[in-house]
Amino acid sequence: MRTRLKASLLAAVSLGFAGCAATGGEAKSAGDKPAASAEKSAKFDKNPYPSTYRPYPSQTTVVRGVTIFDGEGGRIDDGVIVMADGKVEAVGGADLAVPAGAATIDGRGKYLTPGAIDIHSHLGDYPSPSVDAHSDGNEATSPTTPEVWSEHSVWPQDPGFSRALANGGVTSLQILPGSANLMGGRSITLKNVPARTVQGMKFPGAPYGLKMACGENPKRVYGGKGRMPSTRMGNFAVNRQTWAKAAAHKKKMDEGKADRDLAMETLVGVLSGEILVHNHCYRADEMALVIDMAKEFGYKVSTFHHAVESYKIADLLAKEGICSAMWADWWGFKMESYDGVNENVPLVERAGACAIVHSDDANQIQRLNQEAAKALKAGRRMGIDISDAQAWTWVSYNPAKALGIADRTGSLKPGKMADVVLWNGNPFSAYTRPEKVWIDGALMYDANDPKRRPVSDFELGQPGEGDVK
Repeated sequence: MRTRLKASLLAAVSLGFAGCAATGGEAKSAGDKPAASAEKSAKFDKNPYPSTYRPYPSQTTVVRGVTIFDGEGGRIDDGVIVMADGKVEAVGGADLAVPAGAATIDGRGKYLTPGAIDIHSHLGDYPSPSVDAHSDGNEATSPTTPEVWSEHSVWPQDPGFSRALANGGVTSLQILPGSANLMGGRSITLKNVPARTVQGMKFPGAPYGLKMACGENPKRVYGGKGRMPSTRMGNFAVNRQTWAKAAAHKKKMDEGKADRDLAMETLVGVLSGEILVHNHCYRADEMALVIDMAKEFGYKVSTFHHAVESYKIADLLAKEGICSAMWADWWGFKMESYDGVNENVPLVERAGACAIVHSDDANQIQRLNQEAAKALKAGRRMGIDISDAQAWTWVSYNPAKALGIADRTGSLKPGKMADVVLWNGNPFSAYTRPEKVWIDGALMYDANDPKRRPVSDFELGQPGEGDVK
């Protein structure tokens, strides 16, 4: 076991995880301001913790005779995919030309999809084992904490990452702060690869997110302490006052007069369109109010998370271009989730809105394909005809779009990252498991090869007296 640990560390060192150049951003002073004002400008690096992610080694690979869901609703029977230099080089039918000398895999009877993307995960921030010492996802000390960044809590050795890869075919995921606060902090998008640091997992160029929450959680956490907010109107009052402060700070930054304020910098990033809003929200009426609040202060909601009543306002969500990240059948565990229906996801899909299946759970992230299958079946029972290939958009392309990375991953289009899963059957079957998983064209998991089953150092345990060599 210790030999395996040593090998994994040596592999990580050999890859180097070389740092990408930080893209420093500076607040600019207005052109008609004197030089003295420019000296007061808040000059800071907008990317002080840059990604050091480097793809693992890959080889040119061809999978033939496989049923392909391309992630954007397309299906190819008896299909062929070519992966080269970490990218999808070509996808097509049986007559597709393939490069000589490529590693070739027989995919007959199997299915191939883009990797699953979980838009709502707390892996690393609430890692396994679930003990108080690992509880690092909620900075529940103030109703608004936009200054905290989830990446500063992520533990890369969380065994949940490899479970999600091997059991669920998850190739990318967003790690969010918890929902105790109205503004819980920044989220981070990761590539699901073993690394020594969170920067080594960080999806290059992915936008940051701001986790927000409405409804029961913030008013329960702070109302119980005799603090504001204790009601839903208190939730909105605190939010609006904070956004007003952020708008004033943005004006100062634009004029080159602002001092550093970590909380305001995150909110100004939202108002500038650089940071995406991911809003925990259950009830339809609250989602509609949040949309109005966003218009009041000039920002946009990327995605409502959990969103158990999205079906009630699916037309509004389609009109506003807002995604809904939903469970297949979680409902009734608190009052704001009481009116959830199993047909929520397909009803949102039918309305032409952006539907996503998410986990919010260390176990459910291992079965996003099965969660999507449950939603698909619920829709078909009520007469909503959605193809298997279209349903796969709920766990690949749509979450990629909501995370601002759909130009690079989420579907099997030439030039995109080769984040690919070969399933041993139809991925919507409860009996199907990933057989192989590639990330940027590198084979990261192979059910038939014990050496391609990543194991966290933490899982290797502590050496006993007889184990140290």
